[in-house]
Amino acid sequence: MSDVILLWDCPLLFEKLFVEYGLECTRALSTSLGTPYFPACKVLILPTGFANKQYTKTGVGLKHGQRSLEKFVTKGGTLLVFSPLVPEYEYEWLPFSLKYVMEENSCTPQPVGKHEAQKLVDIALPVGCDGYFAETDADVVLTDDRGRPIMVVKEIRDGMVVATTIHELPSAGFFECRVACTKKVKA
Repeated sequence: MSDVILLWDCPLLFEKLFVEYGLECTRALSTSLGTPYFPACKVLILPTGFANKQYTKTGVGLKHGQRSLEKFVTKGGTLLVFSPLVPEYEYEWLPFSLKYVMEENSCTPQPVGKHEAQKLVDIALPVGCDGYFAETDADVVLTDDRGRPIMVVKEIRDGMVVATTIHELPSAGFFECRVACTKKVKA
């Protein structure tokens, strides 16, 4: 069983990062969500560009896997969603409202309150963002320099969804916390 599953259809640099962190990482197709063959994990990740057909076909299985993703989160899993990397996107397959607008910029993340998801990046340093969230009913935990949401969290029963437009590799600190305090769950 894996600690982390990347929903993607070809090898990614991300996979080497998790090996460096000492985590078991597997790649799976989004079309396998909800099947008996989908392995259990603690963190399920949709890397940057998941909706851009120039990079991947991962976006195809998300609507079909909507119930499986929600079940994964409610049972205690963490769903980490990066940017779709398309001009505008509505995350219709998430159990909350979220709309994205693509706009590349560099900013120093501004924390809104305190949340463990903020450990995803070093908030004291400038980061690259490829957009912002134009609308959400999730909790905003980071904004850009102009006050626009760049990271939101929605806690659903025992798990949570973290969505971000930050275009940086995630830190080990985020995974130490999520892997240590999360049980493996099937999507």
